[in-house]
Amino acid sequence: MALIVHKYGGTSMGSTDRIRNVAKRVAKWVRAGHQMVVVPSAMSGETNRLLGLAKELSPTSMTPAVMREMDAIAATGEQVSVGLLAIALQAEGLEAVSYAGWQVPVATDSSFTKARIESIDDVRVRADLAAGKVVVITGFQGIDPEGHITTLGRGGSDTSAVAIAAAMKAAECLIYTDVDGVYTTDPRVVPEARRLSTITFEEMLEMASLGSKILQIRSVEFAGKYRVPLRVLSSFTPWDIDITEEAASGTLITFEQEDDNMEQAVVSGIAFNRDEAKVTLLGVPDKPGIAFQILGPVAEANIDIDVIIQNVSHDGKTDFSFTVHRNDYARTMELLQNTVGPATNASKVVGDPKICKVSIVGIGMRSHVGVASKMFRALSEEGINIQMISTSEIKTSVVIDEKYMELAVRALHKAFDLDQEATATA
Repeated sequence: MALIVHKYGGTSMGSTDRIRNVAKRVAKWVRAGHQMVVVPSAMSGETNRLLGLAKELSPTSMTPAVMREMDAIAATGEQVSVGLLAIALQAEGLEAVSYAGWQVPVATDSSFTKARIESIDDVRVRADLAAGKVVVITGFQGIDPEGHITTLGRGGSDTSAVAIAAAMKAAECLIYTDVDGVYTTDPRVVPEARRLSTITFEEMLEMASLGSKILQIRSVEFAGKYRVPLRVLSSFTPWDIDITEEAASGTLITFEQEDDNMEQAVVSGIAFNRDEAKVTLLGVPDKPGIAFQILGPVAEANIDIDVIIQNVSHDGKTDFSFTVHRNDYARTMELLQNTVGPATNASKVVGDPKICKVSIVGIGMRSHVGVASKMFRALSEEGINIQMISTSEIKTSVVIDEKYMELAVRALHKAFDLDQEATATA
């Protein structure tokens, strides 16, 4: 008998009919002899609805006190889901019990709206499993040292499920979504995109960080750190599909050394992110410490920075560019114009909120030369200008004009033959 964790997203929990299907699927796994812990998200659209109500009452103020209440409000969506699913499981003839994060408890820090899990007490859950019950636990939430309800940030139910699987040493964590796995790129942009049977944690981490919405990045980090076997698959397949077939479907996120043919593909996928904005300080002094003078205040404002470029010095001056999330663009520009720019004697601050980032990802890039040049050639042939470049061991990213994003993705997908099944190299 294996301990299995299932996680179901908001679309999978979007109606009572879908919740019944989730219950039937879970019941199938129980009857096959598995102990089951289930982590559902709030019903589709519910978290947005709840936070929208809160923002009607406090449209601009985001004080710590307000953020505490936002977490208390947002957490109710998952509490409804676990209760409904437990009732549906009971209707299937199973013993089931639901818990909110604070009841387990899932202990977090006190960073409201983006808390991090610190520990999970699994004693209560193990006792229920030993008694033959299905345990349904809220995703997305926990409790801080002062007893306040916290939430983990959008997509945090993925992280909750992986953390619970890690804490309980589950045999596998299955993430059920509205897609049937991880694709070489978004099929809505490239219809020829192909579902991957396996992908490494490193590649998935890069894909998640670069804009792929399949899994929340923190859940991938957690799974890689604690070596949690992770599989992404669809909840919209028939619930009564053969359990062996279901267990082998979707995309398995694995470790590099576990795949005998990891060199079969130089590039595994194309990721892209529309939610980028670029800011530039022109004519700042080219001296030691200038990067900290610019980026330190931005980091203190809790703004995440992505791609960074410092240009060649001319007459003791240089230009400094970086990208931020588009939601942070206005705040970043205000900070640079009013504080950072004057403090660094910048001659001008300019910005562009209509850029995007396109990236190629693959662990095969470690052992192959000329990958970046092939990428640049494909973009050049389409007349796409590259504004910024960022690289790591297994990825190359470019910042380009947003209007060329889909063209760039299609061109790169074709250039690296990602529509073709990879064949193992000798």
